[in-house]
Amino acid sequence: MLASLHVKNLALIDEEEIVFSKGLNILSGETGAGKSIILGALHLSLGDKASKDFLRDADSEAFVEAVFLVDDEATKEALRALDVEPYDDEVIMSRRITDTRSVGKINGEQVPAAKMKEVGALLLDIYGQKEHQSLLNTKRHMELLDEYAKDEIGDLKNQVSACYKQYKALTAELEDAKKSDISREREIVLLEHEINEIESANLKPGEDEELEDEYKRLSNFSRTMEYFGRAHEAMAGDGGVSDAISSAISDIRYIESIDDRASEFLSMLNDADSIISDFNRELSSYMADASFDAGRFNEVELRLNEINRLKDKYGATIEIILEELAARQEKKAKYESFDEYFSELKAKVDKATKELENLCGKLSDIRKKKAKELSEKMKEAMSDLNFLNSEFDVELKRLDYFTADGFDEGEFVICTNPGEPLRPLKDIASGGEMSRIMLAIKTVLASKGGIDTLIFDEIDAGISGRTAQAVSEKLSTVAESHQVICITHLPQIAAMADTHFLIEKSVANGHTISGIKKLYDDETVYELARMLGGSAITEAVLTNAKEMLELAKKYKNQS
Repeated sequence: MLASLHVKNLALIDEEEIVFSKGLNILSGETGAGKSIILGALHLSLGDKASKDFLRDADSEAFVEAVFLVDDEATKEALRALDVEPYDDEVIMSRRITDTRSVGKINGEQVPAAKMKEVGALLLDIYGQKEHQSLLNTKRHMELLDEYAKDEIGDLKNQVSACYKQYKALTAELEDAKKSDISREREIVLLEHEINEIESANLKPGEDEELEDEYKRLSNFSRTMEYFGRAHEAMAGDGGVSDAISSAISDIRYIESIDDRASEFLSMLNDADSIISDFNRELSSYMADASFDAGRFNEVELRLNEINRLKDKYGATIEIILEELAARQEKKAKYESFDEYFSELKAKVDKATKELENLCGKLSDIRKKKAKELSEKMKEAMSDLNFLNSEFDVELKRLDYFTADGFDEGEFVICTNPGEPLRPLKDIASGGEMSRIMLAIKTVLASKGGIDTLIFDEIDAGISGRTAQAVSEKLSTVAESHQVICITHLPQIAAMADTHFLIEKSVANGHTISGIKKLYDDETVYELARMLGGSAITEAVLTNAKEMLELAKKYKNQS
């Protein structure tokens, strides 16, 4: 459940913290008081797009933090699958927003907004006007049916999706094979030419690097010998380093018996003399043996030109060229045994089609079974919401092709007046009816378990009187097993609150701010009276508000 929401420097809110309870939490207030800001803050804590326009004070950061209590093992496992570990059964989701960036965190660890949305989807379900409008899209109907049937569907949809992906790849390959059969002979001739071209080069991995080193050495031979010669003259020539060291050795040996350090220095000079003698001998030998081989230089240059030509045509390295060779050899072999390849490919497509047909059939059977269950439960839920003598059904039909979700297409159909035929939901339901139908769907889905917290906004759109009372009773029933948070303008719904919060505007230091407070006893009565009578709070209205509260308590005690 959502334990608390902390909001700071967001729109009209300076700083507020709301501590929610179990059951039905009602948020009410005048139009424009800031109820939508609370919902917006929740959306931000769950990873929705942030804007600097949200900042109340542009020079300070905005901050929202939602704390969730998670005691359900299935939800904990789902969170762990997303690498989120509840600490002391808590998951803390926060967002800091400045005029240049926003930072989201889960349990103190910075995460991208996409992950916040994934985690949030496991913890609460926010229902607003946009969602009941989504019922106009029949694709959403199948999603809701599958959500209702998720316990039986299990991993089946993932299996269908994986099988469909393989099926599509194989059918695409088969289509390509049909097209390529026409130009197969021409392709074989081209492949033979390319294979012979690469094979005749007899390439060896690493050969190009060795040749480039040798080419560099041969092309710079004259310059290299010049510098080696100068180095040899400096070390071994008259007046060079060797003569200087020999002279130094003679001088130090002369004073060896006089100064104790002389022996140490003499030893160092002897070591240096030995090293330099070795250097002079090795360099002299190397220079004597070195010679420029014009023929070899020409061979290296030609070989590098050939390798580089193949690189330009087939790949940046010898290793890639050899991979291209193997690919062409495989393709040529496939073309040469095309009839066998084509026959095997058709068999693979047939096998994948049968497997996909089988999986889609299993999925469809579950959907048909669950569609009947959902229809019956929806009729009950709609009846509770003042849809008297209404009919509801899920019409499923088979597509003539496969999709990643199976081969079913479904649509919700209803009849709200006895004697009329069932018709598509999108064709006959008004905005207020859509709102109640979505509430019915949510209550049916809530009965299946899963998400613990349900948030309703705009649930009272277009309803009043007995229908409003029916909606309030349904929300109260759902709140017996789920935490429900509802923003409403209707006193019938507010009267059912287990916890009631009032959001109101005030002026402080010349600035308008929104605040929120928990209502108790007479405060609750007064707020219901305001919702009933507007600005005129008479004794009759207060009495009506008290009676409404008593009736709500009586209903909750009986249910």
